Amino acid sequence: MIDNLIQSLAGQSPLLIYLIVGLGAAIENIFPPVPADTFALFGAFLAAQGRADPTIVFLAVWVCNVATAVLTYELSKVYGKRFFATRVGHWVLHPGQLEQVGRFYARWGHAAIFVSRFIPAVRAVAPIFAGTTHQPFWRTFIPLAIASAIWYGAIVWIGATAGSNWESIQATLARYNRVLVVLGVILLAVIAWWWWRSRRTHILAERAAGDVDAGDIAAVNRTDGGDTKLP
Repeated sequence: MIDNLIQSLAGQSPLLIYLIVGLGAAIENIFPPVPADTFALFGAFLAAQGRADPTIVFLAVWVCNVATAVLTYELSKVYGKRFFATRVGHWVLHPGQLEQVGRFYARWGHAAIFVSRFIPAVRAVAPIFAGTTHQPFWRTFIPLAIASAIWYGAIVWIGATAGSNWESIQATLARYNRVLVVLGVILLAVIAWWWWRSRRTHILAERAAGDVDAGDIAAVNRTDGGDTKLP
């Protein structure tokens, strides 16, 4: 796919290259399976061939990616809690879990957002929960922008200075991403463990207080082998 795109852009204006690279980097925060890293590397590869300016490639990737991250943050700030108040949202995160997320972001949000920008897929989720829990804008934007600048700056620099061999450049990034993917899987496993334990704790606390939804009890029954009963 990238090879075809490179061939189709041969002889095209640099403006079109910057537009494609910027849009590709922007989409990641809305649809995480589309990796901004690949578009940053693609733009850097074209810069190495003299078809684009590496500084403008970096700016296109960085500005567009950060802009859509901020967009998801702002939308989550307005609509996040409404979503989590619905039945579907209630299943994704119990209200008690959402409060825990808010406390976590209030204490560690700047560091969590900074680190998340280096981890594929996870980087798209962090601004959403920052917005949903109403974290201050600058507390979210500054670490997000700085980490993104470091990451995409490094990718563009590697791609622009490594030569004109696309396979070699892509293999170099793949080695780094494999490490990051492993870290991401470990992190997601920890989050999944926290989700299950904390959700069970909150639902059982509601049961003890006599204020629990039957669907939540059913969810606990499924994970506990059916031992929990409605009062």
